[in-house]
Amino acid sequence: MSSGTLFDKVWDLHAVRSLPSGQTQLFIGLHLIHEVTSPQAFAMLREKGLGVAYPQRTVATVDHIVPTQDQARPFADGLAEEMMQAIEANTKANGITLHNVGSGKQGVVHIIAPEQGLTQPGMTVACGDSHTATHGAFGAIAFGIGTSQVRDVLLTQTLAMGRLKVRRIEINGELPPGVYAKDVILHVLRVLGVKAGVGHAYEFAGSTIAAMSMEERMTVCNMAIEGGARCGYCNPDATTFAYLKGREYAPTGAAWDRAVAWWSSLASDADASFDDVVTFDAASIAPTVTWGITPGQGIGVDEMVPTVAQFPAEDAKLVEEAYHYMDLQPGQAIKGLPIDVAFIGSCTNGRISDLREAARVIQAHGGKVAGHVTAFIVPGSEAVKAAAEAEGLHEIFLAHGFEWREAGCSMCLAMNPDKLQGNQISASSSNRNFKGRQGSPQGRTLLMSPAMVALAALEGSVADVRNLLGVPAA
Repeated sequence: MSSGTLFDKVWDLHAVRSLPSGQTQLFIGLHLIHEVTSPQAFAMLREKGLGVAYPQRTVATVDHIVPTQDQARPFADGLAEEMMQAIEANTKANGITLHNVGSGKQGVVHIIAPEQGLTQPGMTVACGDSHTATHGAFGAIAFGIGTSQVRDVLLTQTLAMGRLKVRRIEINGELPPGVYAKDVILHVLRVLGVKAGVGHAYEFAGSTIAAMSMEERMTVCNMAIEGGARCGYCNPDATTFAYLKGREYAPTGAAWDRAVAWWSSLASDADASFDDVVTFDAASIAPTVTWGITPGQGIGVDEMVPTVAQFPAEDAKLVEEAYHYMDLQPGQAIKGLPIDVAFIGSCTNGRISDLREAARVIQAHGGKVAGHVTAFIVPGSEAVKAAAEAEGLHEIFLAHGFEWREAGCSMCLAMNPDKLQGNQISASSSNRNFKGRQGSPQGRTLLMSPAMVALAALEGSVADVRNLLGVPAA
């Protein structure tokens, strides 16, 4: 059993009581809501004549169903407009802050909270969205929850949860040029699989993580859920504090100094005990592309689609299903595979650093989006959009044939007009490649870093960004 870890410290600090079920009633410091999973939760409260316990601890935005082109109200999609009206009414009735379209603070929920300084070390964070683990990058313990749990947090500011095991995932060494945080987490998922994290929290550590920016750490933690983990986190350090300082909701003055001292004490102890430790060598990680229908079905860009024999027997059926759905053959090269759509954005890779790197690749290439490819870039928030435009990044994108959109979840999950058609293949910087994830029941998704997506858009097929950057492949 783990002890002395950040997870154990934060869990114990937020434990209200032990329940007869063996679970813990856990206090939630920050509750984030959006327009898709909150309407039913508010309706349940209304039916019982109940209200929100701590509205100041809940913050709302709109992201999942928001169009990224025409945002005029009412939305063309009647259901989307209905969801918008519901969250507007529910937040107003309950005194909850809503960052709506046009506020300058709207965007993907897991991007706006960190950029405003709402997410801080030592917090428990909950949101009705799978990728809430993103906030763990700050040394928080963050959980994605279902609609009935959204109701519970609104009503009591607590959750009933079972304590998790803690696996330390240690990554050491310097990442090779052309290899990004997205490649790191895709590689971890490839090696450990999508079920290994069930019942666990993942602590991401090691010299590679320590050298990452906060935005890179957010990318890694974001996809902990794809490995089956309930949450993923990094220990807070000087990088964390530098990111938070001066943000809207961050402490100031003497309170800042006290906060930093407390935050520092939360990091896992040098002699902390973990339930499991797994180590990786950063130098062995290549630009990674998914070939199948789970985020764990990935390979280096210079590798071939694996054979069934390369997997455990229990995975054979899923591997065969992936071949059939993706229309790929074992032994086939992933490099050179034509794409139809290129999407850069999402809570995984829609931050300013992602857009800067995409722009760098585009400029280094010098060409335009391939004639048969539709390519669009969706900033993760209105603040990211403003920052990118202030730097002139949007001019680079537009000049090279990319569409420049408004903030939202977009094609990550296609609960909006941004959808694949038929069996199109998408090069995507998002987090899931499940069947039908990007809007078409036959649509196929290849997950990769924003730099790799940008290059695939220009080449018209999967390509190795290391070649463009003058780095010899391993």
